[in-house]
Amino acid sequence: MTEIQTTRGVVPYPLHTRPLAILTAVLDEPHRLGATPVGERKCVPVRGGSIEGPRLSGRILSGGSDWAVTNAAGILELNVRLVIETHDGALINCEYLGMRHGPADAMAELAAGKAVDYRKIYFRIVPRFDTADPRYNWLNRMLAVGIGERLDAGPRYHIHEVL
Repeated sequence: MTEIQTTRGVVPYPLHTRPLAILTAVLDEPHRLGATPVGERKCVPVRGGSIEGPRLSGRILSGGSDWAVTNAAGILELNVRLVIETHDGALINCEYLGMRHGPADAMAELAAGKAVDYRKIYFRIVPRFDTADPRYNWLNRMLAVGIGERLDAGPRYHIHEVL
C-alpha cells in the first residue's frame, strides 16, 4: 500500500492495476523532420502489430503513427495513434503519450536499432481507448498504464488497467 504524508497525517492511496494486454507494434522507417524548436522530431509509421489479452485481443491496423520528439534533456516523448481491430471485428482507437530515457549505453543501443532489456531504460506509456462498439464500452471508461520494451521490429508494451 502506498501512503501519502500530509499535514493532516498519513492518507493511504493504494493504486491497484490488473493486466489488460500486451501490445506489440511493427514499425516502418521513420521520417526524420530534423531539429525543430521543441526538439528532434520524427514521424514513425506503424505498419501493424498485435494486442493480446484475456479481454482485448486483435491486430493493429496499418496507418497509425508515432509523432516522437527527443527533447533537449534527451527524453524521447511519444505521441501515438493506432487503430485496433479486435478478434471479433470491433474497431478501437488507441492513443497514448509516453516517454523513454535511460543511460547513455542503453540509448546508443536503441539508436542503433537493437533490442534493449526493459530494466535498463525508463519506457512508460499512458494509453486511452475509445470505441463505438458496445461490446467494448468498458474501454471508454477506464485508464491504463504500460511498461515498454524495445524489440527489433518495434516496441512491446505490457498494459495494465488502473482499477
